[in-house]
Amino acid sequence: MATESMKTEHGRIRSLAAKFRNEGEDFSNWARGYGVIQHAETTQVRIHALLELLHERGTINDTASAYRLLAAIDRITSAAMWLVVHMTYVQNMGLAGSSLGPDNFKEHPEGHTGGSLNMVPAYVGYMAINALTGITRAWLMGQGHCVAGIDATNVIVDNMSLAQAVKYALTDDGLSSFVRDFYSYETLKGGSPASPLGSHVNPNTAGGLIEGGYLGFAELLYIHMPLPGERLVAFLSDGAFEEQRGSDWAARWWRAEDSGLVAPIMILNGRRIDQRTTMAQSGDADWFCKHLLLNGFDPIEIDGRDPAAFAWAIFEMEDRLESSAEAVTSGRLRYPVPLPYTIAETVKGFGFPGAGTNRAHNLPLPGNPRHDKNAREAFNAGADKLWVPETELKSAVSCMNSHAAQDRPKERGNPIACRVVAEPVLPPPAWKKSTEDEFCSAMAGIDQWFCDFVKANPNLRPRVGNPDEMRSNQMNQTLDLLKHRVTRPEEGIAESIVGSVITALNEEAVAGAAFGNKGGINLLVSYEAFAVKMLGTIRQNLIFARHQRENGAEATWIGLPIVLTSHVWENGKNEQSHQDPTLCEALLGEMSDVSRVVFPADWNSAVATLREVYKTRANIWTLVVPK
Repeated sequence: MATESMKTEHGRIRSLAAKFRNEGEDFSNWARGYGVIQHAETTQVRIHALLELLHERGTINDTASAYRLLAAIDRITSAAMWLVVHMTYVQNMGLAGSSLGPDNFKEHPEGHTGGSLNMVPAYVGYMAINALTGITRAWLMGQGHCVAGIDATNVIVDNMSLAQAVKYALTDDGLSSFVRDFYSYETLKGGSPASPLGSHVNPNTAGGLIEGGYLGFAELLYIHMPLPGERLVAFLSDGAFEEQRGSDWAARWWRAEDSGLVAPIMILNGRRIDQRTTMAQSGDADWFCKHLLLNGFDPIEIDGRDPAAFAWAIFEMEDRLESSAEAVTSGRLRYPVPLPYTIAETVKGFGFPGAGTNRAHNLPLPGNPRHDKNAREAFNAGADKLWVPETELKSAVSCMNSHAAQDRPKERGNPIACRVVAEPVLPPPAWKKSTEDEFCSAMAGIDQWFCDFVKANPNLRPRVGNPDEMRSNQMNQTLDLLKHRVTRPEEGIAESIVGSVITALNEEAVAGAAFGNKGGINLLVSYEAFAVKMLGTIRQNLIFARHQRENGAEATWIGLPIVLTSHVWENGKNEQSHQDPTLCEALLGEMSDVSRVVFPADWNSAVATLREVYKTRANIWTLVVPK
């Protein structure tokens, strides 16, 4: 019965797509696709419905110009994929797209080529929905090593950071400089990279938010990132699904009352270096859809090779999430709402020779084109299928770059990347006299002052990351004030649907709540031994903050304290199993421009230290505190 129903649905979609192609020339022109970019009939029907809806709502003036925009998007996608493969292999190139001889290729090609190729349709689709709706969303990419897909697109559409715009342009010389700088390893006299390009997302990546070197942290961050009124598109990795647990809980945390719209998209390309993912071995997208449903998500499947499919999915996810929020307000739905989540199925390295092989992860060709004739012929043939004539490409870029007409920032200036956090109000400390209470807890001092701090700053969203026990850590007032965020509050317990204490027995997951909330005020509290598991995500934030500072684009997020209790010097109850000073020792090795480690001894020094933390910007402080 299910098979018959599916056949009927497929037949309906085919008939509708054919009808739309026959009735509209602009639709038909777009539906034909361009080069390797083709539009499945399901995508055609979805796009037709989307543009009709946008026209009905007054978001677009007419559907004909929207189809011309989508046709332009196909050409930009193809050209960006063409540039990605040149970044890996080529050192001299031009917009003419002619076949390249041996001397044009690099001696030592490098690049995460397959994943970068897969990112291009996703990122261009994100730009497309921004242009269609007149809204510049923020973006986040978990697989930071796929930065070539972002940088290539940005060069083509002139969405570069200042450092990149000085060096690169959509000209023969500008593109040759661009591909030579990719993985050049050249350094300046002081030891810093000479190239504003990187092997991963960095502060020179226009609009980038995290470095993304450790798979899985974006999955923990994205749900906590946008403030009300902001929108975030998160590109996630199927490899990260098994790299980092905790992302399954995202649907539990979203609340319309204090969160912006999120649109998570998994790039499901089925390969992880030389081993298939567990997901690929368990049933691919069908299995993952069932998993998502069981964990409170609302899965959507799209063609991950088509930028229009990504544009449709982003709008659809936001529309569903807004509808759910309205249903909660009217009492027709309760939290947690089903969180829309897109699965974008594709082939690793789609669009270029070697796609779908293990080679596609890095270098998809079987040899180096500089020395291998067969590899050179394969490169030229593959690149030729992606090439877009210069006049046609520049016309497409002009069609898409509607920012001035729509009075919106370019994607490099998206609201989250350019957020400026106001100076917080710092209430005076309640000092303890030495004769008043010689046994008062230093942690109780932190607890009391933090509550005063939160109350004094009602416009700054608070988040407390808690992997342990708030009351055991003497954080009673904070818990009573902010409460655990839960879906079914229990009477008489410090719990709330909109609580600001994110509690889960996973240190990295709750750290994500604080590190994602860079528009608010945050606190992480953990036992010292357990907090070691946060080190990776702490270092990712430190690296990005330091590079921003070095580039003169310092972040404005308010300093973040990580408070460690039950430490080596006071914890005898559990002997050595709970004694591990690794985190504070590791962070003592970080430079003090972004990382401080402090050992307050009592109430007054603990409160004074915490107050200093919140005076700083883009700093992470580790406080080892007796409780």
